[in-house]
This record gives sequence, C-alpha cells and structure tokens, in this order.
Amino acid sequence: MEPINEGPQTGQAIVTLEGVTKRFPGIIANDQIDLEISAGEVHVLLGENGAGKSTLIGMLSGLQQPDGGRILVDGVETAIRSPSHALSLGIGTVFQHNMLVPTLTVAENLALGGPWWQRPKIAELAARVAEIARPLGIEINLGARVSELSLGQQQQVEIVRALLRESRLLILDEATSMLTPQGIAELGALMRRLVERGLAVVFITHKLGEAADFGDRVSILKLGRKVGEIPPERLRKLERAALVDEIVDKMFGRQAGDDAVSIPPRAANDDVLLEVRDLSVPATADMPGLEAISFTIGKGEILGVAGIDGNGQKELAEALAGQRPAAGGSVRLGGQSLDDLEVGARRRKGLRYLTDDRLGEGTVGPFPVSINYFLKQIGEPPLWRSGIERSREIESRARSLTHLYDVRTPALSTPVGRLSGGNIQKVLIARELAEGAKAVIFNKPTYGLDLANTLATRQRIRDIAGEGLAVLLISTDLEELLSMCHRIVVISQGRLVGTVTNGPGAGEKVGRLMIGLAA
Repeated sequence: MEPINEGPQTGQAIVTLEGVTKRFPGIIANDQIDLEISAGEVHVLLGENGAGKSTLIGMLSGLQQPDGGRILVDGVETAIRSPSHALSLGIGTVFQHNMLVPTLTVAENLALGGPWWQRPKIAELAARVAEIARPLGIEINLGARVSELSLGQQQQVEIVRALLRESRLLILDEATSMLTPQGIAELGALMRRLVERGLAVVFITHKLGEAADFGDRVSILKLGRKVGEIPPERLRKLERAALVDEIVDKMFGRQAGDDAVSIPPRAANDDVLLEVRDLSVPATADMPGLEAISFTIGKGEILGVAGIDGNGQKELAEALAGQRPAAGGSVRLGGQSLDDLEVGARRRKGLRYLTDDRLGEGTVGPFPVSINYFLKQIGEPPLWRSGIERSREIESRARSLTHLYDVRTPALSTPVGRLSGGNIQKVLIARELAEGAKAVIFNKPTYGLDLANTLATRQRIRDIAGEGLAVLLISTDLEELLSMCHRIVVISQGRLVGTVTNGPGAGEKVGRLMIGLAA
C-alpha cells in the first residue's frame, strides 16, 4: 500500500516546538512548550480544561502566533501565518465542533476553498475521494447533505477533506467528545491506518483510556506547561494500571505549594438548605441531558461540580434556576419545593444563579450599570410603581451596591459593557446576593478574570458561605475547586459519577473520576 503523500519516514519529525510561549492578558496559556511531532505516530495531548491544549493547536493551525520560542517544520524555523499557510505546509486540523456547512452536500463542502473562478469538477473529486477513502475503510456519499449525516460521518468527511489537501500532519481536537463508543473505536482504527501510511496524528483528548488505547506517544499539559511525556518505547512496556497511575499523578498530583491552600471552615451542622433529587433534563442535538442528578448542600457549605466542560454543567445550573425545563425530579430550598416555580419566583425564594456568560446573558451591555443591578426586578416594587421607573430609588440603591461591592465605574450611567470583566462580575454578584439570597449557583465565576479579581471573587464566595448560604460552585479549574469546596461532585455525560470529600488526596480522586476511572 503506497503512502498517501510523499514525506518524512516513520519517526522523522514533521513539526518541532522549542520553548513555545503564548500569553494573553493576565495569563500565560503556553509556557516554554517543547514538543516533537513525528511521522507514523499518534501523539496524544492530554490535559484538563485550561491546560493549554487549544492554544497550542491554534498556533499549529495558524490561528494564533507564538510570543516566544520557535516552530520548526521539516527542521526549518517557520512562522505559520494563517490557516491556509498551515494547510500549504501539510498541517490539517479537525476541530472539536465541525466546520462543515450543514445545508450543503458532502461534495460541495469538499470543494469549498477551491478556485472561485471554476466550477467544481465533481467526477475528478469523486475519484480523488475514492482513492483516499477506500484504503482507509471510509465510505463517503458525496451527494448526501451534511445535516443528514451522523457526527461520526461528519468527522470522517472532515478528515477526508484534510487529506484531500495533502496533509501530512492531522490534528484531531477533542474528536471523540460527541461520538458513541462504536464511533470512538472506529476513529481509533482509522488513526492507526493513517499513521501506518506515514502520517502524523496529534490526538487531543482528556480521556485517559483513549490515550492508552490509541496513543504511540503521550504528552501531558497542566496549567500551560508540559509536565511530562511518555515516549513509544516506555508506553509499550507499561502495563495499563501503571500507565494510569503515572498520567494521573502528572495531571492531578499535588504540586509545590498546594499544602498552603486551606479549605474554608464550616460550622458543624446537618441543616440541608438545597436538596436536589433525581433531576433529569432531556438531551438536545447540541447538548447532553441530565440523568437522575441528586445531591444536597447544607448551610455554609460550598459544593463543587467538577468535570470537563460540556458534560451538562450549564444544563444543571439552568435547570436549578428554572431557565431550563426539567423532565423529572425535584428541587427543594429550605424544605420548600421549587418545582412549579418560574425563574423569578425561584429567585424571590432565595435561589440565585450567576451565569458564566457575563455579557451575552448576564448583563445588557448598552444599559447603564444602575439598571443592570436590577434587571431581574424590572417592574417590581419598590423600584417600579405601577410600571413607572422610580429613578431616585434605583440610583440610591445602585450607589449603595457600587460601594458595598467595590464596583469600579466612571458613573452609574456608564454602559455596563464598557467595564472590565472583573467589574462586570462584581455587578452580577451584587445583583444576586442582594436581598434574601439563601443558595447561590456560581457557573465558572472566575473565568477570564485577572489574578486580583479572581482572588477577590473567591473570597466573596467564601464569605457568603461563612454567613450560612449554600453555594454550588461549578468550575473547570480543579485547583479552584480544591481551594474552595467542602465536597466535590464529578459530572460526566450528564450524570454524577462520584463525590469526593475535600482533603489530602482529593485532587487525584477527582481527577480519576473526571477521566472515567474509579476514585
């Protein structure tokens, strides 16, 4: 069987990263990364959310440029200027969310990007697709509309599209996140056939089992740094249990300084404030459902929710807040049922929700800071009377909240969208904690904040728990959960798969649950 493309021999480096660094405001996304991607290997990149995988792939695919270090292609230092430049270098990327146009046919999607002045030569395209797909065991129906294909079939189309453009290095970003177990096995077999034909495959995943089953080499990222690599010769020698232990230790093991982090104290009591029993939400085409979710949170307790982003965390928060209809189960606050109550009524009972989408959902950017404090009370007394806004009362209360929560704004009339992310978050916190809050749901409350605002937000959450409120803290930052929570539940594919009491060794236990292992 002939290789798909003329290129490096198995084991020869196609792309090498030397000290590659990428910074964003307030964060180093990639810190001095060294990596070698070789022909004939499935190179697995492992890491939890925020480890730096997506940024690294963004630089390899030409979407972003490094701030330091260098990238070598075939041994030559190369600036990958754009996605089209990456393709010309033989680097193809299949992103987690497919880039196909659903209303077009497979053939039309494959022809996109061709010369605009000529009609696609469908017969020639069909011959090339057959030449590529048949040896790989892929069946492609060029006339099918993409919207009619399964997710696995769409993924195969994207892989064939990359190979049509003569990719020598194929990057698969979280390629199994939406696949069935059968689809995952088929993708694993396809990757093996690709590397046997001389391609290099970079396979990004957070699932340890997939790394063990499909990888030839495993690199582990944590908080923007490469913290370990298992080369092919060692990977072949390690038994699965030993491999699991080594990777878990590097991904989730305690780091220097971890012992300095203290869990917030909690008064000894058994008072359950928020009780959730068998809460279920139907799945949609784009989002997982929830399956029989049950937990309790006591007064003064911070319960963390850990998991890879997109496994039902947002659906859980919205179902509790009343924004998403439940298919079954019950929610009780202070012993009272909330099941038949709408969003506003749940809020008045004391259940509050801070969304992770500060600008798109949490605030109205063009509206002034003063009005954004009271978005969820519009039309209600005493700020409105008979539908008429009481401007003086709104301004007085807004001024008090601005002072109490240290919101830095030029004026109360300033559009909230002009504030920094940290100050927008303070507006949300002020709105939800004011007047009668009993239980508060925080969804990724420090995402995108600088260090000072991150620390201030975390302290505010500790403070309200200390006042006796129940807190549900959803975060993809494991270190944040370990520094904040009394207990941590782990969510995967819409199910709670385990509960860990915080303390020594909790990080490793939570990490194992996150990647599908027993704690």
